[in-house]
Amino acid sequence: MAAISLVVPSRAYLPGYIAALETGWSPDNTQDVHAEQLVSIRRDADAFLKDLISFDGPIRHADGSVTPRLPNKLFWIWDGEFCGIIGLRWQAGTEELPPNVRGHIGYAIVPWKRRRGYATEALRMILPEARSAELTRVFLTTDADNVASRAVIERNGGVAVGPNTPPPTGNFEAGETGYWIAL
Repeated sequence: MAAISLVVPSRAYLPGYIAALETGWSPDNTQDVHAEQLVSIRRDADAFLKDLISFDGPIRHADGSVTPRLPNKLFWIWDGEFCGIIGLRWQAGTEELPPNVRGHIGYAIVPWKRRRGYATEALRMILPEARSAELTRVFLTTDADNVASRAVIERNGGVAVGPNTPPPTGNFEAGETGYWIAL
């Protein structure tokens, strides 16, 4: 695996992000937003980048609902070129998440960079950010049949929700596996 870093989305890295979107890749696992994001970038790239890393304003969900944005940190995964995204979101003073949020951390790797350990390393790298947000554990979800994502979480200390774990938080749906990672 090439060395990766987590970079704040910026103009310097935007061409790689655009190239990934142009292949049809979507950074959102719940809805395809690639075309919408390309339009937004072409309209005003600086406004797009500002919105991407903002704490302010609403978030539109796959079901069309709109909710306030949580405190968050979003990074692009970089190995000399764009590899994917990883983000952390939380509510101040609690480890609970609102019902519209699937977990504290979400990630998506572009198809041509998968199976190289990038998601595992990016998750490891974002955990200190969760500690700095004063979280003592984070909750993640993945489709139960997504063996690769489950392995990523488990390699980072993820423990599947069960009788000996805290209950899930946020939007935990049938067909998903939820994990807690102690920090």
